[in-house]
Amino acid sequence: MTDIDLSNSLSIVTRSDAGMVRSHNEDAVFVSASSGLAILADGMGGYNAGEVAAGMATSILGAELEQAFSSRAPYRLERGGASDAHGVLEASVARANTAIYEAAQSQPQYAGMGTTLVMARFHDNSVTLIHIGDSRAYRAREGRLEQLTKDHSLLQEQIDSGMITLDEARLSQNRNLVTRALGVDPVVQAEIRDFDTLPGDIYLLCSDGLNDMVDDGDIAETLRVHADDPEQAATLLVQKANDHGGRDNVSVVLVKIMREYAAPRGLIARILAWFR
Repeated sequence: MTDIDLSNSLSIVTRSDAGMVRSHNEDAVFVSASSGLAILADGMGGYNAGEVAAGMATSILGAELEQAFSSRAPYRLERGGASDAHGVLEASVARANTAIYEAAQSQPQYAGMGTTLVMARFHDNSVTLIHIGDSRAYRAREGRLEQLTKDHSLLQEQIDSGMITLDEARLSQNRNLVTRALGVDPVVQAEIRDFDTLPGDIYLLCSDGLNDMVDDGDIAETLRVHADDPEQAATLLVQKANDHGGRDNVSVVLVKIMREYAAPRGLIARILAWFR
């Protein structure tokens, strides 16, 4: 049993589809409402290798993190407000990176495989986001959609440097060239941030098969209109991506905050949590 079972506080919905062009789906998803975990990976590589990389990422991270967080609830530390979940998450990502990299090096059919990663760990009325590549996390709050992650991609670097405008970026041929991926190099740098959550928030994790096909305005409107029905919202987002061409696999995870989920307070509660 986890210190705090979040299944009554979080509503989690997933959808994953091959799209209208690809013959198979190289995205993978893992979620656990009770543990407050949502993981999405978009694989890349030779035939079926991307599927293997994404599957390895979600299965390794899902199993490790469920076990790691089953004995204690993470807390936000007093200094700076960061979460003590960071170390656990980063160590698990490093192990997943090593496993995928070694598989790619040792098995010719998997040479060059890798995967993007976006992961959310909900705890203590907050969420820790960790990402690598161009799979994204968004937050819909009071009708406003905000992108919480910044793509690790050539296109994003060109935007940041002023080489191209946002309008030009939408037409770019470099949309899918990532500058970081899990399992491609011996070591990978993940980006990790914490955000406070509020009841009514909806968090969207998605592969680029969604945001390449559906603009943020349309995503925001879908989440606003169907805020009370995440199942319908998730289905419609995938349908919209396919209606706009479905050129890639499309996966979405929607996490709606139903009620607060504060961790136990007080020094004794924290000490006990560490030793359970």
